[in-house]
Amino acid sequence: MARCSSPRGILQVGDGNFAAALRAEIGPWLEEGETQVLMCGMIGSRQGWMEAGYLACPAGISDLAGAVMQVPFPEATVRLVPGVRGADAAGVPEVMRGEETAAMGMVDGCGLVCFPGTHSKWIQLSDHTIVSFATWMTGEVYSALRRCTILERMMTRDTAIEHAAFQDGVARSADSAGLLHHLFGVRTLALMGQLREEMSASYLSGLLIGHEVRAALPRAARVHLVGTPALCALYAQAIEACGGEAHVEDEDAAAFGLAAIGRRLQWT
Repeated sequence: MARCSSPRGILQVGDGNFAAALRAEIGPWLEEGETQVLMCGMIGSRQGWMEAGYLACPAGISDLAGAVMQVPFPEATVRLVPGVRGADAAGVPEVMRGEETAAMGMVDGCGLVCFPGTHSKWIQLSDHTIVSFATWMTGEVYSALRRCTILERMMTRDTAIEHAAFQDGVARSADSAGLLHHLFGVRTLALMGQLREEMSASYLSGLLIGHEVRAALPRAARVHLVGTPALCALYAQAIEACGGEAHVEDEDAAAFGLAAIGRRLQWT
């Protein structure tokens, strides 16, 4: 399987010229005769190439295939996979783009799937159908706390994860008083010499991921993890520390999901 990658997101596409950006990425494939392009994620958002909308839960693989949108592109047929919307127990809206496609790439298409990241998604799947899902802003909050709060003063830049400190953070997330109280403890533990400053980022990571996992994890559940190996390894530690079972899936699930959706489309 051939692949190419780029760090550019939709906000880095100059003047919104997504057609030129696509040519720059897959030009060699187009020259070799590729005529079918299927995309998912934020490229289908309001800030992307064209808004693909959201399908309501429950949403299955055939539903996603039936709702793809075509965008103008002279060299090939280009289509966008829609996002998915739902609501939490209080009726507050939930949305996602990209993870719904990766979920379709799961081999058995069933179970609880976690996509760790900036906005972590926990998805309940049944027969390649998204039944429900919920979002935690763990990655974004971690970044903001490290850079925009008093905790920034003790965070050593680009320090590798120290696993003992990470596990201590996960364990602390089980205590009473809640996350906002626990966050101040990151500072006071270092001030009192009970946590080395170079370990504070690892402790903070464990604290935040621990709170997320405890809120999202059903009792003794098995969780399928999809994402970068390093981040999935941290989530696996937290899930197992919280009484669950973690299984790391292939990080190419989105590519497999696109292929599965693409097989259900009429391209001519």
